[in-house]
Amino acid sequence: MRFNRDRQNAPAGVNLRIGRLVCAALLVVVGAYALEALLGTQGSIDRLFNNWIYNGLLVAAGACCLARAMLVRVERLPWLLLSAALLLWTTGDLYYYFFLSGLENVPIPSVADLFYLAFYPVSYVALALLLRGRMRRFQGNLWLDGVIAALAVGALGAAVVFDKVLSTTGGSALVVATNLAYPLADLLLLSLVVAMFALTGWRFDRTWAFVAAGYGVFAIADTAYLYQTAEGRYVEGGILDAGWPAALVLIACAAWQPVTRLRDVRSESWKTLTLPTFFALVSLTLLVYDHFVRVNVVAIVLASAAIGMVIVRAVLTFRERVRLLEYTREESLTDALTGLGNRRRFVSDLEELLTDGSAALVLIVFDLDGFKAYNDAFGHSAGDAMLARVARRLALTPEEHGRAYRLGGDEFCVLATTDDAGPGALIERSTAALTAEGEGFSVTCSYGAVLIPSEAEDLTEALRIADDRMYADKQRNHPGTDRQSIDVLISVLEERDSALAHHLADVADLAEAVGRRLHVPEPQLAAIRQAAELHDVGKLAIPEEILGKPGPLAEDEWAFVRRHTVIGERILGSAPVLAEAATIVRSTHERWDGMGYPDRLAGVDIPLGARIISVCDAFDAMTSNRPYATALTREEAMRELFRCAGTQFDAEVVEAFAAVQADLTKLVA
Repeated sequence: MRFNRDRQNAPAGVNLRIGRLVCAALLVVVGAYALEALLGTQGSIDRLFNNWIYNGLLVAAGACCLARAMLVRVERLPWLLLSAALLLWTTGDLYYYFFLSGLENVPIPSVADLFYLAFYPVSYVALALLLRGRMRRFQGNLWLDGVIAALAVGALGAAVVFDKVLSTTGGSALVVATNLAYPLADLLLLSLVVAMFALTGWRFDRTWAFVAAGYGVFAIADTAYLYQTAEGRYVEGGILDAGWPAALVLIACAAWQPVTRLRDVRSESWKTLTLPTFFALVSLTLLVYDHFVRVNVVAIVLASAAIGMVIVRAVLTFRERVRLLEYTREESLTDALTGLGNRRRFVSDLEELLTDGSAALVLIVFDLDGFKAYNDAFGHSAGDAMLARVARRLALTPEEHGRAYRLGGDEFCVLATTDDAGPGALIERSTAALTAEGEGFSVTCSYGAVLIPSEAEDLTEALRIADDRMYADKQRNHPGTDRQSIDVLISVLEERDSALAHHLADVADLAEAVGRRLHVPEPQLAAIRQAAELHDVGKLAIPEEILGKPGPLAEDEWAFVRRHTVIGERILGSAPVLAEAATIVRSTHERWDGMGYPDRLAGVDIPLGARIISVCDAFDAMTSNRPYATALTREEAMRELFRCAGTQFDAEVVEAFAAVQADLTKLVA
């Protein structure tokens, strides 16, 4: 528990100093009284202490509390009640001294008993008001700790003193009630003090330290007096008599301490376990002791109730810890800004789905385009609001089939189950959700999708493929110098033959997919795509009448056509950024059996990119209408590829191509 340092120093200045000096003087006098009682002096000194100093301390303590209530507005009502309680006890004691102490048989109950007993309920109310005014709120677990402590202390006190007092009680019902009222009131007072100690988390400021000490001393002294009286061992003027003035003076000292508002108690303190356990052991010890030496029913009931409350406390604490654990776990798996699952939740969910393996999944990774410019232009607060806004929309796109996540920064992803309809609709909804346009800004997104487990069987591979495709998409949307060079050449090809340009784009997509299927590294994969997009660029040098000839080509015409790969290499080689692609383009018409052109390379001597493009080019050509042939169906084209695998084509590449075609069939189905 921490204390509020903004103290309300109402009893400050001269009043505070004078009050403390008076209290210090009273404590010195109490010490002197206790010393005199301990030494057992006789004569006039003994009469001075037992008559005047004893009663004077009681009056002075009540007056100190009353002065605090009258001079200070803060907490006036609790201190008025406390001063009233002290003065009630003092009045009862004075009445007893002047009117009853000389009698041979003191009447029970007497007027003094009325004042004595009135001290207790007024004190209960005053303590409750004082505690309530200083704490912001009471926590449920602390209430239970207070009840446990009160029950355990009450049980122990009842076991010690209750039987003795009860055994000496006789007479009318009023006499019995009066004699029993004192031990019950003292036990309740001591229990209340301990309970309030628990409610503050077992840490007080100086005011509460003095209050607790004062009432604790009072309850112990009064209980000891009742016990000794019941046994006939009480001697007036002994050290025990110092307990009452000491208790009242300690309470008076509390009145002149700075007012400190207690802050909420931290429930994770070790005391939340140790002290309830201690009181449970006290109660359990008492119950065990009862098997050997019988104690009264009140003590047994209180001890049993204390243990029962400890069990309730343990159950509630366990529930609280479970809720806290669930909250902490949920918080650790949730992105604080957007409310989406974070990378940790994404990894956990994906690993769980991969382990289950009962459904086909699609992972789509998104990266916002234009967000940095928006953030720089409008500020980080507006950027955060933008992220939260698009995230809310993205969260709705998977519907009941999946979940959206924020992986970090402006990168998001969606993980969902997919069926024969494929993820196309989900991708379309998700990209729309991550798009925002307005005056002076435009935020879009690039994405990469991967099918699981058909394209990737583990988390690392799935993320790699999705990231690679996302960055490839981003590169297409925001081309660099190499992309610009490619686009220029493609534009030239499109101007000459639009069908050829579409053919190149289709071959490039297929080649990239096959390359990923074969786990080609990303830099090499980029070169393969470049070569696929431009593998027929050399046909710019071939006359139109040859390319569009409806019948078979003559040998000299074939010789002209076979030169297009070398011409393509030469064209691309003029741009350094396309040098690797140029090498691949040269070999795109080589054959696995060495019967291709222009260099008659065979097997693995042919660059892998060229082998991939060869298969993709052949398939696209077979499934397209040409001047010299009608289009085959996909099934027919695949059968032809398998027939030529091992002779014209690399068999491993054909197998990878077939797997890609199967995935594409699912996507477009």
